[in-house]
Amino acid sequence: MSFLNVENITIQFGGLRAVDNVSFHVDQGEIVSLIGPNGAGKTTVFNMLTGVYQLTDGAISFLDERIDGKTPQEIVTRGISRTFQNLRLFPKMRVIENVLVGTHINTKYNFFQSLFRTPAFRREESDKTVKAIEILNSIGLDKYINSYAESLPYGEQRKVEIARAMATDAKLLLLDEPAAGMNPAESVELLRFIRHLKEIGYTVLLIEHDMNVVMNISDRIYVLDHGKLIADGLPEEIANNEQVIHAYLGEERKKNAEN
Repeated sequence: MSFLNVENITIQFGGLRAVDNVSFHVDQGEIVSLIGPNGAGKTTVFNMLTGVYQLTDGAISFLDERIDGKTPQEIVTRGISRTFQNLRLFPKMRVIENVLVGTHINTKYNFFQSLFRTPAFRREESDKTVKAIEILNSIGLDKYINSYAESLPYGEQRKVEIARAMATDAKLLLLDEPAAGMNPAESVELLRFIRHLKEIGYTVLLIEHDMNVVMNISDRIYVLDHGKLIADGLPEEIANNEQVIHAYLGEERKKNAEN
């Protein structure tokens, strides 16, 4: 059984092809990175994988089932969940409440059971609370269960956002620049954390600009530039790929020219 298989996906906005004929795969239990200069199309690919954008062409399969054309809600219930580059926690809610939000994608009780707080409602809410606590325990955030999200250090808030994604019953976690805004010490802790996610059974596809994180965490790497896949391979292969080096140096030259 294939895990995630992306075949020749393309998306066009007017006359612009933001992603052009891109193919890749992720096997169960891997940590795979999707990298590239700014504007390469990385987040657009994530939006295609999660149903935010519909494909112009191509196909996406997850666990041998086509998911392109499905809504974001349908894709989440099939086991793919994501985080965002900018934190999207509920800062005035407690940590456990933020994680519980993720569990409600799979809610089975109806409106009237919720309104009248029936035994079925109370039983399911109790089960969800136990599940949220177990997730927080599994990733070392149990000490923050009753803390308000906004009171946590930035790196821990990132973990809470990932915990909320885990609470959807995700099998595949899509992490969009999880190290963004982190200092070096927080980035090192993030490396340990993502490795732990793999150890406890999750598969991870991440977008990341921090090359220290990418090179030290990835089983394999795919590189995008101007919407096209220009390289793929092991970290050491990507680090020495002339086309990849040129893509990144070109980005640096552009920044220098603007300054």
